Amino acid sequence: MKIKRALFDIQREPFARPFGFKGSFFREKWNAVVRLEEAGGHEAFGLGGLAVLWSDEAVFTAHSEAGGNLIMLCLLEKALKLAEGREFADPPELLATVKDEVHGYGRLITGRPALRPTFTLNALVALDNAAWVLYARLRGGKSFTDLIPAAVRPALCHRQKQLVAVPLVTYHLPLSTVESLLQNGAGLLKIKIGQPGSEEEMLAKDMARLSEVHQVAKAYATPLTESGQVLYYLDANGRYRHKESIVRLLDHAGAIGALERIVILEEPFGEELEIDVSDLPVRIAADESLHDAAAVAHKAAQGYSAIAIKPAGKTMTVAFEMASAAARHRMACYVADNACVPFLVDWNKIFAAHLPPFPGIKGGLMEANGPESYPDWPALVASSHPRAGASWLWPERGTFHLDQEFYEASGGILDDPGPVYTGLPLLR
Repeated sequence: MKIKRALFDIQREPFARPFGFKGSFFREKWNAVVRLEEAGGHEAFGLGGLAVLWSDEAVFTAHSEAGGNLIMLCLLEKALKLAEGREFADPPELLATVKDEVHGYGRLITGRPALRPTFTLNALVALDNAAWVLYARLRGGKSFTDLIPAAVRPALCHRQKQLVAVPLVTYHLPLSTVESLLQNGAGLLKIKIGQPGSEEEMLAKDMARLSEVHQVAKAYATPLTESGQVLYYLDANGRYRHKESIVRLLDHAGAIGALERIVILEEPFGEELEIDVSDLPVRIAADESLHDAAAVAHKAAQGYSAIAIKPAGKTMTVAFEMASAAARHRMACYVADNACVPFLVDWNKIFAAHLPPFPGIKGGLMEANGPESYPDWPALVASSHPRAGASWLWPERGTFHLDQEFYEASGGILDDPGPVYTGLPLLR
């Protein structure tokens, strides 16, 4: 595929309340929309949500919220200029061609030699998504399955009938909302830990938050887990510096009767810390510290037994690589959100649907926090998703039910997104 022209524009979506993790907060989601034109006349759109705080908190804290997003957009524009006028066999070749130069440019404009590779990958999601759609249209691909590279197919050979939808419990989500989520069938809660303050202050707040959420959740049963209990997925986003603090947190979980409910403890330590976690009593998962197959192998050697895969956060190309690497190292996989807008939720969903069932869960596992994150999720679905009327867009009693229509449509990811994106002025 030869890229004749590459354009992009942005769309900004406010959150219902400030979105808090890694000890910080941000107020809105910036979505980059890319349109690729191929020399033969085909075109494709790709959407990517920017996540500056998640991908490199040092960049986030050094700039205003808008400033950090603008830097990420500069990396995307650099990639588009590198792609224009060049021919590529497939999306992985495109990403491999531009990624290193774009990352070097990111180091330059941020003034950070240690800029995290995840920051660059997040900037390239819209381009990579557009490239996969264009590739499918050029090859006559009808489904997501047609796009899976041959070497990756053993890791993505499942067709789940249901995905457990995991809502997000942020620092300040009211307990009344947590209760409502449970009443509506949630069987697993993702709880953000790593609250603002020193490590000692953070630990105290995290213990208190776990206690109050557990006090609400322990009264509920669920058919979605093997134990019948509501389970917890704790996400520290690399905020802890000392293993002793995590041990104390887990000791506290044991004391209140919550330890057996922790099915995942994600990214407890900063990426730069070399800490073995094989002796911790819960399943430890890696997320933003992963940026290629070698990083997956490194985490496996440190005792990590699960990984979060983020097609909408690190590109579909890298998600394929990571799923294959995780299978080789016998690591459990699940898909995590990035405060995704509806169309990107289904880029995650179609990937999660092809992964094996997650241990302890009856089906696949996917975080989906849109209804909690945005003020009017139904209106956002209606205006932005090409399959807005599909039943599989909405969880029922804590579960996305995936039928034949879902798989035939590939969640709508090979369609153009809604006019709220394709109608942006700079894309015309």
